[in-house]
Amino acid sequence: MIPTIFALATAPGRAGVAVVRVSGPASGDALAALTGKRLPAPRMATLVRLRDPKTGEALDDALVLRFTAPRSFTGEDVVELHLHGGRAVVAGVVEALSTLPGLRVAEPGEFTRRAFENGKLDLTEAEAVADLVDAETSAQRRQALRQMEGALGALYDGWRERLTRSLAHIEADIDFPDEDLPSGVSDAARPVLDALAAEIDAHLDDRGRGERLREGLHIAIVGAPNAGKSSLLNALARREAAIVSARAGTTRDVIEVHLDLGGYPVVLADTAGLREAAADEVEEEGIRRALDRAARADVKVAVFDATALPTLDPATVALLDKDTVVVLNKTDVVDAAVSMVGGWEAVAVSARTGAGLPELERRLTAFTADRLAGSGAPALTRARHRSALEECRDALRRALTAPLPELMAEDVRLASRALGRITGRVDVEDLLDVIFRDFCIGK
Repeated sequence: MIPTIFALATAPGRAGVAVVRVSGPASGDALAALTGKRLPAPRMATLVRLRDPKTGEALDDALVLRFTAPRSFTGEDVVELHLHGGRAVVAGVVEALSTLPGLRVAEPGEFTRRAFENGKLDLTEAEAVADLVDAETSAQRRQALRQMEGALGALYDGWRERLTRSLAHIEADIDFPDEDLPSGVSDAARPVLDALAAEIDAHLDDRGRGERLREGLHIAIVGAPNAGKSSLLNALARREAAIVSARAGTTRDVIEVHLDLGGYPVVLADTAGLREAAADEVEEEGIRRALDRAARADVKVAVFDATALPTLDPATVALLDKDTVVVLNKTDVVDAAVSMVGGWEAVAVSARTGAGLPELERRLTAFTADRLAGSGAPALTRARHRSALEECRDALRRALTAPLPELMAEDVRLASRALGRITGRVDVEDLLDVIFRDFCIGK
C-alpha cells in the first residue's frame, strides 16, 4: 500500500501561519483522528480544533482544507492544516501525525515527485516549482512561472509529437509493405526532420540565457590595486561587503555579492588588484584567480584610478573588450574631464560620494538585460535540457543522411527518446497510435 506522507510545507521557524501537508490514502483518516469529527467537504476551508489522538490534548485551532484525488497537487487525497506558526504548535501537530498508523515524514521533494508520478506535472514543471521557490528577482519569477505553466514542456511535447508522426510514416513503409499505403510515405518525413533540427539549433543558440537567468549573470570587477574596486562593490551592494583599505593588495580572494539589477539576478565579484610583480605568493594566487574570474565572467567592470591619469594600468587595459564596462573612479579627488579610457567610453564615478553610480547601474542593467532578456520563446533552463536537445539534434542529422529506412527510423526513435527524457514522457504506445490512426492498419 502507498504510504501517506506529511511534512511542513512552509519555511521552518516562527511565523504567523504554518502549513502542514498530508498526502496519501490515509490523509482523510489522519484528519479525522486529529479532529474527532466528520470530514469537512472537499475544498471547503473549515475551522477546527486539533487534538492529540492519544492524549486528547488540544494542539491548535486550525483552518483545514481537504482535496480528493485526483484533484490535488499530488493527484492523491491531500489534507492541508493551516496552523498558527509557533514552533511548539508545529512540533505538536507533527508529533501527533507521526504516531498515526500508515503515516511517515515525507522525504525532500516527495510531494512534487508524487505529482509527477501521478501525471500532475512533467519534469520541466517539477523543476520550475523548485525554481519558483528559489526565485529572488522578478525575471527569475517570470521564467519559473512560465515553465511551471507548461510552456517549455509544451514546446518539447510538440516537437516529440512531430517526431512520432514522422517515425510512424517511416515504420509504416518498413513494416507494412503489402498494405495499400500512399507512395513516398517515408520520404515525406525528411523535410519535417530537417525543419525540426533547424528549430532545435535555434533553441540551443541562446547563449545559455535560461541557465544564466536561474543562476545569475556573472560580473567581475577588475583593475589595479587601490583603483577602488572594493569601494565600488560596496557602493553597488549598498553594504560593507568587502574590506576597504588604503594599503594596496588588501583583496586577495574573490568576494561575491548577489544583486538585483532591473529585475535580473547578478553575481558581482570583487577581485584582487592586477599588477605584474606580486608582493608574495598569496597575492600572486589572488591575481591568478582574478584573471580566471575575468575570463569566465559574462561582463567585466574595468576600474581605472582617475588620480593616476594619464597613466593606465596595462594589465587592466589588456582585458578591455565589447563585454566590458569601463569605469573611471575617484573623480571626487581629481576633476578628470575624460570620456574615453584606452579607446573605450568610460563612466566617471566616485565610489566614495556616489556620484556617477546611477549611470553605472544603468549601463550594467542594459548589459544584463541584453544577455538575459528573451524573445518570447521559452528558454531551456538546465544543462540536462541542453544535453538531451543536442543528442536529439545529432540523431536527426544522422537520420537525414541514413542510407536505409531502418537506420533512419532508429535515429528518429533515438531523437524522440531524447526529447522524452526532458519532460519524463517516454511512451512506445504513441507510435502505434499514430500508425493505426493515420493508415488504418489492421482495419
